[in-house]
Amino acid sequence: MIDVRRLRVLRAVADHGTVTAAADAMHLTPSAVSQQVRALGRDLGVELLAPQGRGIRLTSEGQVLLEHADAMEERWERALADLAAHGEGHTGVLRLTGFPTAVSTLAAPAAARLRAGAPRLSVEVAEADGPPAYEALLSGRADIALTVPPPDGPPADDRRFEQRLLLREPLDLFVPDGHPLAERAAKEEAEDEAGIALAEAAGEDWIASKDECHQGWVVQAACSAAGFTPHYSHRVSDWTGVLALIRAGLGVTLGPRMLPLHESGGVSRVRLAGEGAPGRSIFTVVRRGAADRPAVAHGLEALEKVAEGLAV
Repeated sequence: MIDVRRLRVLRAVADHGTVTAAADAMHLTPSAVSQQVRALGRDLGVELLAPQGRGIRLTSEGQVLLEHADAMEERWERALADLAAHGEGHTGVLRLTGFPTAVSTLAAPAAARLRAGAPRLSVEVAEADGPPAYEALLSGRADIALTVPPPDGPPADDRRFEQRLLLREPLDLFVPDGHPLAERAAKEEAEDEAGIALAEAAGEDWIASKDECHQGWVVQAACSAAGFTPHYSHRVSDWTGVLALIRAGLGVTLGPRMLPLHESGGVSRVRLAGEGAPGRSIFTVVRRGAADRPAVAHGLEALEKVAEGLAV
């Protein structure tokens, strides 16, 4: 018998190249990872790993097994779906993960909807952005991830995941109150004129996020599409810090339409106009086959209902 959890560990070792890195991704100890892979090899009567320099590589037997692992994972998810169908998904645990603004504007309201409609279904929410969100799915620590697909993320046809577009969200330019672009935007909106183009902020000092946050490459891609490279003066990922810097007149940045500013006096939102106005696409991601599990299906439906109700 093959333990699917051990296949997930083998996949993590193959993806990360070392036992230590795989252990970090799986939230396990290195010794536990080694034991799981050795046990899997013993069950099959083959060696799965071999040393390579300072790292390790999969043996030919390990490569063959990994080719079948994704299909086995999908079949396992479909088996769980069939079993869960008898309970209609109203019991058990559903784990949601996502980046910070997705947690506050999508996951939290969806969890509240689920609690009201299925009080015996326990919903757990965690925060993860970029590759850690996909790793949480593969390790079984999450059932649904809310992501903005990163440049180095899994492609749309990755056999391990089902990725669905949930929401296309515009990005606004956040500037200090009294900024000339904010005053112009207010005037042009009142006069029903064209509005502000992102390129008009090319000469500003910009606030960038740290590398682990998707916001950084979203801003970079939007500015590149508008024809300029922003001059970054500050690198902060937490929106409390970002808004404080803007309020102090130290820079500007792009921010999600869903981010509320009513408690952030001193910061103005400039809605951008013109062709190619920036935005971000938010996806729900599940392990392939898991969308048929009733609890996961309920979670996806709740997220879709919340997204439909957002004024973006």
